[in-house]
Amino acid sequence: MELKDARILITGGSSGIGLETAKRLIEKGASVVISGRDKIKLETAAEQIGAIGILADVSKEQDVIHLVGSTIERLGGLDVLINNAGFGYFELLQDINTDKFKAVLETNVVGAMLCGRECAKHFISKKHGHIINIASTSALKGHQMGTAYSTSKWALRGMTECWREELRQYNIRVMMIHPSEVQTDFVANSGRPKRDLNATKLEAQDVAHLIIAMLELRDVGFIPEATIWSTNPR
Repeated sequence: MELKDARILITGGSSGIGLETAKRLIEKGASVVISGRDKIKLETAAEQIGAIGILADVSKEQDVIHLVGSTIERLGGLDVLINNAGFGYFELLQDINTDKFKAVLETNVVGAMLCGRECAKHFISKKHGHIINIASTSALKGHQMGTAYSTSKWALRGMTECWREELRQYNIRVMMIHPSEVQTDFVANSGRPKRDLNATKLEAQDVAHLIIAMLELRDVGFIPEATIWSTNPR
């Protein structure tokens, strides 16, 4: 697709992968709405890169309905959804907190579904659209302390495959990206100690590059699923 003048919604766009992707898409001439739950952080990020910020908690149905409706109204339509909002909770099975487990699923799975549902309605009516779901290599292989996060990303992968089967007939490309460890605030936000920057590991810019490459492929084809790894992390 041509990104100049494209109208794009990115959830979880006030930091990390979402913010970096929004910045690079705007540089290519796209109009971008970013959403997030922290009002001050969202407003600061939107002003910094020239995006439109809309406050929304994707785990709340009415927030998502308002988010997508307002995005379409303010952009004059919508071409792309990047389902990026999500967070992690990591604990051994015997120590899992039920409320924290449910919270991960509410955002990473239910939130992604709600955003996909509302955007699909618009895309189907236009018989055109693009959805990219940001998953994780945790959707491909389980790991210790990964019960909550890995479960949410396996579920997202399953939903993505269902949407792809349902929406191809409407010229809607449904794609998915599995990043390995990316150096953002994700680790600290999941309650683990913040890590120093490591030059041998992925950064948000690397995932943003992949997202843009997948979108820029001619609409006649699409990349259903892509995984991005660090070449030789130390």
